[in-house]
Amino acid sequence: MKVNRNRTFYYIKEGVTSIFNHSLMSFASICIIIAFLVIMGSFILLAVNINALIGVLENDNIILAYVRDDIPEEDARALGNTLRTMPNVSRVQFITREEAFEKFIGRYDEEERFRDIDATVFRHRYEIYVEDVALIADTQYELTFVPELDTINANLTVARALVNLRNIVSWVSLIIIAILLAISLFIMSNTIKLATFERREEIAIMKMVGATNSFIRWPFIFEGFILGITGSLLAYFSIFGLYGLAAGRVLAIEAGFIQLVPFSNISVQLFMLFSGIGFGVGVGGSGFALNRYLKV
Repeated sequence: MKVNRNRTFYYIKEGVTSIFNHSLMSFASICIIIAFLVIMGSFILLAVNINALIGVLENDNIILAYVRDDIPEEDARALGNTLRTMPNVSRVQFITREEAFEKFIGRYDEEERFRDIDATVFRHRYEIYVEDVALIADTQYELTFVPELDTINANLTVARALVNLRNIVSWVSLIIIAILLAISLFIMSNTIKLATFERREEIAIMKMVGATNSFIRWPFIFEGFILGITGSLLAYFSIFGLYGLAAGRVLAIEAGFIQLVPFSNISVQLFMLFSGIGFGVGVGGSGFALNRYLKV
C-alpha cells in the first residue's frame, strides 16, 4: 500500500514538474481550453436566454374560452375545476363579464365613448395557459367538447411560429457547439502531440531502461488532468464574470423586455460540463498522444 502511495506521489510530482519545465506548451494548452470553453459557454448561455424569452412569449400565448350566456356565474366559476384536469392545461384564470368590461374600458382614455355600454354585452371567460404550446391546437380541439363553452379562440399562427423558432434555436445551438467541440479537440490534440513530441527522447530513454508503459503514461495523464481542470476552472470563472458584465449592461440600458436568466440557474450544469470537458480533453488527449511513442 505504501509503495502504491509513494508511486502516486511520484506521478503527481512528475506531472507538476513537467508543467513548469514545459511552461510555454502548458500555457498554450490552458489558453486553448479556456478559449474553447468560453466560446462554447457563451453560445450555451445565449441559447438558454433565447429559449427563456421564447418561453415567456409562449406563456403569453393563451386560449380564450368564452362561457355560454345562459350559464350562471356560479356554474361558470365551477367549470374551472373541469378545465384544470384537462391534458396540457397548466392553469386557468376565470374572468367575469364585469372584469372583462373594466379591462376593455381601461384600454381607452375616452370613457365617455362607452357610456351607453355595460357589462352585459360581455361574457364570462377563461384564460387557459398550456404546458406545451406545440399542442395548443389539440387543447383547443378538446375544449370544443366542453358543453358550457361557446367560443374557443387560440392564435395558432403565433404558436406555430414560436415552436418553429424554438426548434431552430435548439438545433443551431447544438450544431455550433458540436463544431466548436470538434475544432477544439483537434487543436488540443495537436497541441498535446507537439508537447509530447518535444519529449520523445525522454520517453525513448525510459523505455530502453525498462520502464513500463503505465509508469511512463501516468505522469503525462496527471499533467493532462491538471492542465484540463485548470483551464476549465479559469474558463468557468471567466464566463461567470463576462455574464455578470452582460447582465449589468442590460440593466443599464433598462431593456425591460429582456430579462437574462440568472447565472445561478445554470451554474451547476455549466460547472459540471466544463469540468467534464476539461478532464476529458486533458486526460484523454495526453493518453492518446502518448500511444505512438510507447510503441517503440
